[in-house]
Amino acid sequence: MMRNNRSVLWMKGFGMPWSILDPARWEHSNPFLGGRNTSCAVVHRAVIACAGLVLSLIFSSCLWAVDPEITRVTPISAQQGTEIELTIAGSRLDDAAELLFTSAGFSVREITTKSGTSLVAKVAVAPDCPVGEHGLRVRTATGISNLITFHVGLLPEIEEKEPNNDFQNPQVIPLNTTVRGVVENEDVDYFAVDLKAGQRLSVEVEGMRLGKAFFDPAVAILDSKRFALAAADDTAFGGQDAVCSAIAPADGRYIVQVRESAFGGSGDSYYRLHVGTFPRPVAAFPLGGMAGQSVKVRWVGDPLGPWEEEMTLPSQPMDRWPVLAHRDGQAAPTPNWMRVSPDGSEAGEVEPNDAPNQATPASAPGACNGVLDRPDDRDFFRFSAKKGQAFDIRVVARQLRTPVDSVLTVHAADGRQLAANDDAGSPDSLIRWTAPDDGEYLIGIRDHLGAGGPDYVYRIEITPVQPKLRLSLPERQQFRDIVAAVPRGNRFAFLVSVTREDFDGPVDLRFEDLPPGISVETFPVPPGQTVVPVILTAAADAPLEGRWVSIKGVSKVGEQEIMGELLQRTSLVRGQNNREYWNFYSHRLATAVTEPVPFQVTIQQPKVPLVQGGTMELTIKAERVAGFDGPITVAMLNLPPGVSAPTSVTIAQGAQEVRMPLTANREAAVGTWKIVALASANIGGTVEVATPPADLTIATPFLVMTFPQISLDQGQSGNWLAQVEVRTKFDGNAQAELLGLPSGIASDPQSITADIQQCTFPLRTEPTAPVGLHKSVIVKVTVIQDGEPVVHLLPAGELRIQKPAPAQVAKAAPPPPPPQPTEKPLSRLEQLRRQRQNQTATP
Repeated sequence: MMRNNRSVLWMKGFGMPWSILDPARWEHSNPFLGGRNTSCAVVHRAVIACAGLVLSLIFSSCLWAVDPEITRVTPISAQQGTEIELTIAGSRLDDAAELLFTSAGFSVREITTKSGTSLVAKVAVAPDCPVGEHGLRVRTATGISNLITFHVGLLPEIEEKEPNNDFQNPQVIPLNTTVRGVVENEDVDYFAVDLKAGQRLSVEVEGMRLGKAFFDPAVAILDSKRFALAAADDTAFGGQDAVCSAIAPADGRYIVQVRESAFGGSGDSYYRLHVGTFPRPVAAFPLGGMAGQSVKVRWVGDPLGPWEEEMTLPSQPMDRWPVLAHRDGQAAPTPNWMRVSPDGSEAGEVEPNDAPNQATPASAPGACNGVLDRPDDRDFFRFSAKKGQAFDIRVVARQLRTPVDSVLTVHAADGRQLAANDDAGSPDSLIRWTAPDDGEYLIGIRDHLGAGGPDYVYRIEITPVQPKLRLSLPERQQFRDIVAAVPRGNRFAFLVSVTREDFDGPVDLRFEDLPPGISVETFPVPPGQTVVPVILTAAADAPLEGRWVSIKGVSKVGEQEIMGELLQRTSLVRGQNNREYWNFYSHRLATAVTEPVPFQVTIQQPKVPLVQGGTMELTIKAERVAGFDGPITVAMLNLPPGVSAPTSVTIAQGAQEVRMPLTANREAAVGTWKIVALASANIGGTVEVATPPADLTIATPFLVMTFPQISLDQGQSGNWLAQVEVRTKFDGNAQAELLGLPSGIASDPQSITADIQQCTFPLRTEPTAPVGLHKSVIVKVTVIQDGEPVVHLLPAGELRIQKPAPAQVAKAAPPPPPPQPTEKPLSRLEQLRRQRQNQTATP
């Protein structure tokens, strides 16, 4: 790949002055969808025609690199005070410039790149370099790699030598040695050491803790007749890793066996095997103390029995403090973990305290230290509290790698249970509790399964409920942590997540130890908001350099200052269903200045708000350096709550802009928000940029409409009358149109003003209009303000389409009634008889 300085010299050969190569107007950002950073020669976009032709030739022949990727480091570890040659394998390593270790104690003497897939570095490990796990990244001229771990130990280190999978022909190793090895599928490795009767042999394997692969190692100590003196698979102290020790019953040779617990394995199943006469406690009592305090620690779990060691705790509180156990001039090969608390009193259990009336006295706030030293053991502590006092009562045990799976209880003085907790997101328990009255109360602890033993050490902390603050960096791609590679003259943007506990005040972000030439733009995090963008900008002449940057959040509650720091998780080993088994945690962000990229992208500042239930199109503009006209993919880094956008849009080849549609739901958070977009392009590799921030205002709708339900027959026309309530005055006419009408139904847009109270939408239906109740009709109202549209999408009422009633058929006239029969004519005799009757009836 052509480097920046080589490009400059080459262009100077054409008589091109440096002034036209100013990179100050280029923009760049870290990947937003898992891509890689890249770079190329610095070129100014404003070039005369002949210079543009030359620059086009440069870009057509230049290979753009992307962020480096590292897959393996060999060896995986080193001894304190030694100088080693590290071989790092991966991809895109041809411009490697620096190794970034998360801890002090490493000096890189020289870096030699063999190819884009490998580099060799000579590294000196200081005699006081901390023992244990360290993070390592590679910085190239164009990016920052993923993180892998490197380990430092106390013992001389050797390599496993195959074949060593035969019990009768083990690899002979000296005592007090660390072996670096690998377990292939169904592989079993054997190592032989010579011991005197009564000597302790301690064996510890680091497998899962190396962060290389899902590898569950098991170890055993065997005598020459293959009888096991000790064996272990999973241990609380080592997580999935195994630890065991034994006392040699006689002089002779003893065999250490290493395998995968289910006789699996792979080429990535690396291990570090510590074998020697060193002490190997698996727990410390107490598990912690107050900052700056001198404590006498009793180490437990070693086959030679417990012993005590005096030590002074650090002056600053630490959730997990690594400490090496010492005995008879030797030290354990890996640290135990203790807790360093800020203040309060310490209470150690006094047996018997198995019942409420035997409770050990303690204080609140303070800590209670004890051991569930036998099966079904239960411990109680007694403390006083005032009515209304609120405490967080938590167990610290499994997080410091003791086997306790706690169940925590709180009781009244008479033994009545008031609260209980088993797990609180981990095997360690937590209860938030408020004292109902002045008086004495009890804390009880037991193991969930009733287990116990000398190493079942625990610590119970009783702390007042106080505001707390934590920062994290949301991943853009799952299991890919954030690094900040900032090209010269450009920007890098990422999100900071703020987690508040027991307060909701504003938070300010502070950055420390930024590389020279990088400035940071932050924004206050107001109450209720949890995520905010941060923009890093590198000066055009910033040196190509990398650093670990501290990020802190600061807030105030009254006169109390609350400070929280970054805790970034790097996921290293995952099992089935992506369950995380081993992670690396860092309090600092890997940040570097890198070479420039050939385009920048900006958001055209909207002049109008996006209303709840409305839409907007952001205009994203690209400025290209001559010679680059490829497509650019744009995605939003962040949006206000309740606002959505497509995953990405594309600025077409040669085009200068694209529209990014935004949609706000009806509950979108009202206010003004800082938004940032990220853009990427493929130029022989993926390069990415970040826009400067823009303001996006979310507002309530300017107006609302109320529709009654309307029913129309197929083929019928009618008017749909809406009541209009204007809540924000606007100038001129707005256009209202019905959207989502079923096929066969039409309506014309209507013009409305801010003074209107009703709006009539004429509806025309065809005979084929679908019958039924239609609820998806909306009203699109477009208000023009400052020359830009404010688009509302308002709900309309229900529209019912029904079949017309069948036509009335004329009824036939009823048939005439049948003729009535006429009276039979009377005979002459009958006539005379009737006449005589009538005369008789007349007086």
